[in-house]
Amino acid sequence: GQTCNDPNTAANVLHDFTCTCDSDTTIKKVDGPATCTKDECSATPSPCGAGQDCNDPDPSASKTGDYTCTCTGTTIVVTGGPATCTNDECTATPAPCGTGQTCNDPNTAANVLHDFTCTCDSDTTIKKVDGPATCTKDECSATPSPCGAGQDCDDPDPSPGKTGDYTCTCTGTTIVVTGGPATCTNDECTATPAPCGTGQTCNDPNTAANVLHDFTCT
Repeated sequence: GQTCNDPNTAANVLHDFTCTCDSDTTIKKVDGPATCTKDECSATPSPCGAGQDCNDPDPSASKTGDYTCTCTGTTIVVTGGPATCTNDECTATPAPCGTGQTCNDPNTAANVLHDFTCTCDSDTTIKKVDGPATCTKDECSATPSPCGAGQDCDDPDPSPGKTGDYTCTCTGTTIVVTGGPATCTNDECTATPAPCGTGQTCNDPNTAANVLHDFTCT
């Protein structure tokens, strides 16, 4: 596998012969056999680059381009060139967060997965890791209820950007107010004109808005 050449065959000139690899004539050695291997991974700088492990399975000088680059700590392997050791999960198709949300992957290393965060564009306080956030905000779920006691709250559109559309209904009645608590009392004696007239005292024993015509004139 090597060719020997003695440039000076004079009897008194020794140790000047050269051994040249047949597979790669650039590899040669004077006064001894050459090492006819060429580990591509031994190059400086490494053909794989930083953060990757290089392996040349066949370092024969004639065998080139067979080295592999493996992203350290992963199973991502490429032959004959550097691997892509980053993986921004937010660039996936389809988008992992969906419409109306912003995706952020804090660590794009190929071996770090499921750490991306989805944040609602309409309300940046609503977010979720490793999946789309639930971009709804039911105003009626607040504590305390925005309607108060004795009233039923309903939010017809819980989108975070849609606020003030909830309704408050006095329980058991048809008295409804949008965007704030309803007035669920009705003292009939305070009506104008006075229901009893002059010289009489009015008393409404139950001022609940749904209890009517129970006032007494004395």
